[in-house]
Amino acid sequence: MHPSTPVPAAEPRIRPVVRVVAGQPTSDGAGVSLTRVIGTPQLSYLDPFLMLDEFGSDDPAAYIAGFPDHPHRGFETVTYMLDGRMRHRDNHGNQGLLTAGAVQWMTAGRGIVHSEMPEQERGRMRGFQLWLNLPAAEKMRPVEYQDIVPERVPSVALDGGGSVKVIAGSYAGVAGPAPARTTAPVYLDVTLPAGTGLAMPLAADRAGFVYVYEGSIRVGADAGTAVAAPRLAELGDGDAIALRADTAARLLVVAARPVREPVARYGPFVMNTAAEIHQAVSDFQQGRF
Repeated sequence: MHPSTPVPAAEPRIRPVVRVVAGQPTSDGAGVSLTRVIGTPQLSYLDPFLMLDEFGSDDPAAYIAGFPDHPHRGFETVTYMLDGRMRHRDNHGNQGLLTAGAVQWMTAGRGIVHSEMPEQERGRMRGFQLWLNLPAAEKMRPVEYQDIVPERVPSVALDGGGSVKVIAGSYAGVAGPAPARTTAPVYLDVTLPAGTGLAMPLAADRAGFVYVYEGSIRVGADAGTAVAAPRLAELGDGDAIALRADTAARLLVVAARPVREPVARYGPFVMNTAAEIHQAVSDFQQGRF
């Protein structure tokens, strides 16, 4: 080939859907009703994602008891609110109010005890909590807490009337406000009117999923795989994703580099070995968080 001849760009490899998983109704905290999507017998772990919960109700009885003081060690929690008001307090002196559109990024690291309690007695409470694993070298890192107010979450308008809110990673050159992490997470909240679509690169070294929480879409090349709310589509190998809405839809696009390490977990503690779990329990009981 002549040196001046341009090399054709490689065609993007559109990620297929590996499987579609429905969430399981459950409760957590002091009896808050929610749907668990990752962290169930059907999908116990999607490295590096340990858990994904969707909570949402217009009935105060389903959420009013909240999540009183409880510990964490060895991972991060990302709480994204769609509706309602939730107050965070922890034993490291942090506190913050999550409102509609806000994000809380909490790195439990070596250990934290916190509460998440509703600051409303009526109206809709709705949102998501994602648990993101930490690699072994970072599991005992110092605690970090960040409140991201709605005004700091950029939104990119799409042709056809949709939008992409960028919480972590980037879309169309717009970066989200989430802190930099070894796992390089991507977290997008996408709104698509019926008949519109979205195609975007997604680095081949990221494991990822699409969680449809309203409407119905197709994921993948050509006709794709139909995914209707409330379901998660695990993404296969590739370096791009393609989405098309059959009906008006809202969905999360989430991805990150896998940790690829052993996982030992016991309730709110996630480490690499059983011995580390025993130590976490002992440290919590002895007030060393």
